Amino acid sequence: MLDGNRNGILWIISAPSGAGKTSLSRALIEHTPQLRHSVSYTTRPARPGETSGEHYHFIDIPTFEQMVDQGAFLEHARVFGNYYGTSEDWVKRQLLVGTDVLLEIDWQGARQVRERLPKHTVSIFILPPSTAALESRLRQRGQDDDKVIALRMQEAQREMVHYDEYDYVVINDSFELALEQLHSIVAAERLRLCRHTEEMRQRMHELLGL
Repeated sequence: MLDGNRNGILWIISAPSGAGKTSLSRALIEHTPQLRHSVSYTTRPARPGETSGEHYHFIDIPTFEQMVDQGAFLEHARVFGNYYGTSEDWVKRQLLVGTDVLLEIDWQGARQVRERLPKHTVSIFILPPSTAALESRLRQRGQDDDKVIALRMQEAQREMVHYDEYDYVVINDSFELALEQLHSIVAAERLRLCRHTEEMRQRMHELLGL
């Protein structure tokens, strides 16, 4: 059972499409011990270079709906006409053994997770430095046509208004600086006294000779 003390931290990173969420998350995980990425389930088709089980678990809509009915998801949402969901069982098993888990999810999913696991969750919102920079990044990816980019920009506006629901906000103007700030957040949260109550109690008994 999760008790909020010896368990891992559930990290949420949200951002509008093109703000650099995925690149920052990968770099953070690569250089942070005891931090694992949660592989979401999705009904969207795999993009070139994506592998099922590594980037996403690609499933069809009937299977996704069946999993919803079975209560398999910690959170799920519909984004751009496709469904995304996070396995509750997998996340809780990681947290129970003290492993931190990182979720890349939108504000809808983040709200669901905070409501269900408020004592275990730390949330971070990534903002672009400007709308012009965001649109430029979307075009540089070369994945979408003008119509889809326009839709993504509209969705970005709807996503960004929820920034104040998060614990931290990082502006990704410089990738290196944004990554450094993410590392600082992780280090600070891992040092919170509430996460080491029993350990500190034992240490103080030793130091004070109790």
